[in-house]
Amino acid sequence: MDQAAIFQPFIATMILTMVVWAYMYGRRLPFIFSRGLDPKQMTPLELARLSPPQVSNPSDNLKNLFELPTVFYAIVLYLYATAQVDATYMGAAWGFFLFRAMHSAVHCTFNFIPIRFVLYVISAGALWFMVVRAAIGIFT
Repeated sequence: MDQAAIFQPFIATMILTMVVWAYMYGRRLPFIFSRGLDPKQMTPLELARLSPPQVSNPSDNLKNLFELPTVFYAIVLYLYATAQVDATYMGAAWGFFLFRAMHSAVHCTFNFIPIRFVLYVISAGALWFMVVRAAIGIFT
């Protein structure tokens, strides 16, 4: 298997982060300017207090994309460096990305928490599967 193929879901996850980042500013800046808020005087706490969900949810989701995805990036780099990429890891990596993307879509739009939670658990399961499988390979 082409070991570099593992970078497809890796880069896709980075692009997802970029899209959420752009969407966040696309929601946040019009809110700030339409209310006449002075960005220089806004603290993060004050902005969070004033922001309606359609403004704060994308920001919260962007923060989420710097949590579990950091473990994803690390495991992908490990798999590539040790030439362990196979179809099972590829499936799990794409699963992580796809369910993470759906989680972001829900979180940034209608934010129905039961759906968002299920998507999160599935994406996390794919990631932890990758980590545990790699750990078993190292420790056995």
